[in-house]
Amino acid sequence: MKLSQLAQASMFLMVGALSVSAYAQDKQLSQVVKAGEQINQSAAKSQHRVDNLNDKVQSKLQKFKAVNKEIDGLNVYNQQMQAQINNQLTELSQIAKSMTQVSVMERQISPLMARMITSLEDFVSLDIPFLPKERSQRLASLKTMMARADIAVSEKFRRVLEAYQVEVDYGRTIEAYSGLLTLDGSERDVDFLRIGRVSFIYQTRDGSKLGLWDKQAKSWQELPQSYRLAVNKGLRIARKQLAPDLIMVPLAANAS
Repeated sequence: MKLSQLAQASMFLMVGALSVSAYAQDKQLSQVVKAGEQINQSAAKSQHRVDNLNDKVQSKLQKFKAVNKEIDGLNVYNQQMQAQINNQLTELSQIAKSMTQVSVMERQISPLMARMITSLEDFVSLDIPFLPKERSQRLASLKTMMARADIAVSEKFRRVLEAYQVEVDYGRTIEAYSGLLTLDGSERDVDFLRIGRVSFIYQTRDGSKLGLWDKQAKSWQELPQSYRLAVNKGLRIARKQLAPDLIMVPLAANAS
C-alpha cells in the first residue's frame, strides 16, 4: 500500500513538471511570434519610406527634364535673335564709317530705317499675336515719324532701335494681361499668359476654357483642364503676386 502511494506521488510530480515545461515553451513561442510581427512591421515601414523617396526622385527628375527642354528651346530662339541683331549691328557699323560725310550718311540711313521698319512689321505679323494693339500702334508711330521733317535723323534712328529692343525684350520676359478673344463666334473676356515667345496661352475668366497658340497652324488649340492650376500659377507669377517658381505649361510645337 505504501509503495502504491509513492508511485502516485511520483506520477503527480512528473505531470506537474511537464505542465510547467509546456507553459514555458508556449510563452517562449509567443515571444518569438511577437518579435517576428515587430520585424515585419518595421520592414513594411522601411519599404514605405523607400517608395516615398523613389517617388520624390522620379518627380524631381521629370521636372529637371522639362526645364532642360525649355532651356534648349530658349537657347535656339536666342541664337536666332542674336543672328538678326548681329546682322543689324554689322550694317550699322558700316554706316558708322561714313559719319564724316553727313550728307552721305543721311541718304543711306533713311532707306536703312525704312527697311528696318518693314522687317520689324513682317516679324510682328509672323510672330505670336500678343499685345496686337500696342505693337501695331508702335509700328504706325514709326511710319508717321519717318515722314516728319521736324525730327532729326538721329532721333528717328534712336526710336527705331528702341522699337527693336522692345521686341527683343519680349523674348525673355513673362507677362499677363486681360483682353477680348472671339471664341465659338462670340467675344469672351480672357486672361492671356505669355512666357517669352515659347508659350502663349489664354484662359477665360471663369476658367472653363484654356488654349495655346499654335504658330504653325496660326490658330488657338484648346488645352485640357489639367493645365488650369499651372496656368493660374503662371498668371499670378507674371502679375508679381507669387515669387518666381517652376511651372509646367505646354510649349508651342515649333518652340524647340
